[in-house]
Amino acid sequence: MKKTFHPLTWWCGAIAIAIAVSVAHHTAFNLAVVGGMCFIVYRLNRNAIDQSPWSRGLWFALKIAAIIIVIRTFIGIAIGVPIPGNTLFELPIVDLPEWMAGIRVGGAITQERLTFAFAEGVQIATLICIFAAATSLTSPHRLLRQMPVFIYEFGVALVIATSVLPQLVTSATRIKSAQRMRGIQRRGWAGVALPLLEESLARSLDLAAAMDSRGYGYSRNRSRYRREKMLPHDLSVVLSAIALIPFSWVVFA
Repeated sequence: MKKTFHPLTWWCGAIAIAIAVSVAHHTAFNLAVVGGMCFIVYRLNRNAIDQSPWSRGLWFALKIAAIIIVIRTFIGIAIGVPIPGNTLFELPIVDLPEWMAGIRVGGAITQERLTFAFAEGVQIATLICIFAAATSLTSPHRLLRQMPVFIYEFGVALVIATSVLPQLVTSATRIKSAQRMRGIQRRGWAGVALPLLEESLARSLDLAAAMDSRGYGYSRNRSRYRREKMLPHDLSVVLSAIALIPFSWVVFA
């Protein structure tokens, strides 16, 4: 029988790892964290008979993360505060108004400036991948059942937030398959972007409306159910993630 984890296990671990990544702010550590999260998601989801929509969220987030790194690096090179150091090449300088003093477009591109911009992009991408991995490993419906009754509005917002990305991946696969069946050979996301976003948001909002119509969260005397308990393997995951915080502080800070 496949070992299951508590719905809060991976989210608590993701928060702890995100704190450790923020404390360390080290590119090698960030890449190691992303690699570890990818390995965990692959190992836990590869033997799943019924692949859930959210299980593929991390692989979609990796593509977004790569785009973010490229954009952040380009902006850091072309626009920003000059950083002295070893000059690699130079770009034409664009004149800016006086009230934008200190910011330069173009100019000398130093190795330190390039490294700083790339490290910032990796930092943002790592945080995205951490929480995408938590989404890939946790059913939003199981997570919602663990929430107290009095946070009804937060529960509805949580369902929308945790289901948009998984539904986005599922809808993209379905739209591309339908286009191939109709003989439409389009590469990239240009042909599916608008219907993809519309369908993903519509399905997430439909789920929230269904919860609202069934009176979710309005009665404090609702029927009881057996809450899931934190088991030893859940605690080991959470404690291991928390242990990364002092480790990153001692080694990288």
